[in-house]
Amino acid sequence: MSDRPSWPRQAFVAGEWRSAARTFPVRNPATGETLAEVADCGADEARRALESAVEVFPSWKNTPGAERSRIMRKWFDLMTAQAEPIAKTMTLEMGKPILESRGEAKYAASFVDYYAESARRIGGELLPAPAPFPHKRLLVRYEPVGPAYGITPWNFPAAMVTRKAAPALAAGCPFILKPAEQSPLTALLLAQLWEQAGGPKGVFQVLPALDPVPLSQVLITDPRIRKLTFTGSTDVGRLLYAQAAQTLKRVSLELGGNAPFLVFEDADIAKAAKEVAFSKFRNTGQTCICTNRVLVQEEVRPRFTEAFSDLTAALKVGDPMLEDTQIGPLVDQQGFAKVKAAVEDAVAKGAKVRVGGEARGGLFYAPTVLTDVRRGMKVLDEETFGPVAPVAAFRDEAEAIALANGTGYGLAGYLWTRDLGRAFRVSEALEYGLVGVNDGLPSAMAPHAPFGGMKDSGVGREGGPWGLDEYLEVKLVSLGLV
Repeated sequence: MSDRPSWPRQAFVAGEWRSAARTFPVRNPATGETLAEVADCGADEARRALESAVEVFPSWKNTPGAERSRIMRKWFDLMTAQAEPIAKTMTLEMGKPILESRGEAKYAASFVDYYAESARRIGGELLPAPAPFPHKRLLVRYEPVGPAYGITPWNFPAAMVTRKAAPALAAGCPFILKPAEQSPLTALLLAQLWEQAGGPKGVFQVLPALDPVPLSQVLITDPRIRKLTFTGSTDVGRLLYAQAAQTLKRVSLELGGNAPFLVFEDADIAKAAKEVAFSKFRNTGQTCICTNRVLVQEEVRPRFTEAFSDLTAALKVGDPMLEDTQIGPLVDQQGFAKVKAAVEDAVAKGAKVRVGGEARGGLFYAPTVLTDVRRGMKVLDEETFGPVAPVAAFRDEAEAIALANGTGYGLAGYLWTRDLGRAFRVSEALEYGLVGVNDGLPSAMAPHAPFGGMKDSGVGREGGPWGLDEYLEVKLVSLGLV
């Protein structure tokens, strides 16, 4: 492609572009072609990055918030100017339809914009003196927790970087990033723009790695890394949580989901079907908050299923670089195999394929609607992470809530109703960190809103002041007037 972006291929360590002893290929999931060979970092690169982050921490910590804000604002301006190359990079390396990638490029930049302003406003508080000690003054300070290590997923190669790194940088914390091995090019492009923005050496570093274990072991076991942030599977999150506990790091984890979408009998069927389809099939079903279970009240299930199936059948599968493509490839063979196995398991146990249910060549899988599904099938019990929508029925509000909460996960849940009382009752009863009422995308373009889950879906929050708090320590200074 003549307009293909030009990517850095080395690691960005201590403000320099460094080669590693090995490289690994980044492949286009739509075509299978190798896009680039990038540095495969390990323990040596991790130690260099660690020492650089530790060395620069005092100066970045003491850099006035207004100056940190100025650098971040320049980074935002460059990201905005380079939005199209960022979008194309995401689509090429992980298969997201280009229209969605353009939206993510803006969403990613919005976190830098938001936290650039926050950097100016990190202050403190003066508390009243305790009654027996009128000569005292209690000062509350907010200070950066220290160097941070972030591990980001492939499904949002830009936004997951800035959602973690921007609040860290605003707070005064140097940030070391290990991007997903499927999508390191976007992260390296963001590092290049950080360098162009005048970011100090060692404050933001990007270390691609095919095997994250040697690199992560260095950073997680070292007590000088004071914060770990990870987005990925629950199983890996548990391992990292246990490892970070050995040095009592601050930890935030955004893990797996099993999102239900409850459609009640009073729903506008046409609108509800469109909202569920958008929530389910965005990014080819490969987001942590995608609808995974469509639960419909029995009275309207036939009408909803028909409308939803018609919308699903009309989705265009194809080259994600084309403007009209709605469903791209799965990110890799492992993701494709999981989707295929989930459908085969459901059909073997009695589910019916209403739409799709077939491979389309390569890593493409047809958007699929399954009916007659029940507990014990992978499509209901596990996170499919692909374009497969199982539709099941419920009788009443109580059963709907029980089915929705009948999982260890608690990231996102949805409902559609025109009953205001039901909207409050059900949203309050759902055990999820994000709840969309008549809204299949509750976190869209909202860097100021909290994002995170309950139960097996993680700990901590990203976005807004809650995301900034994850990188700040609270210090009390008690001052006696003499």
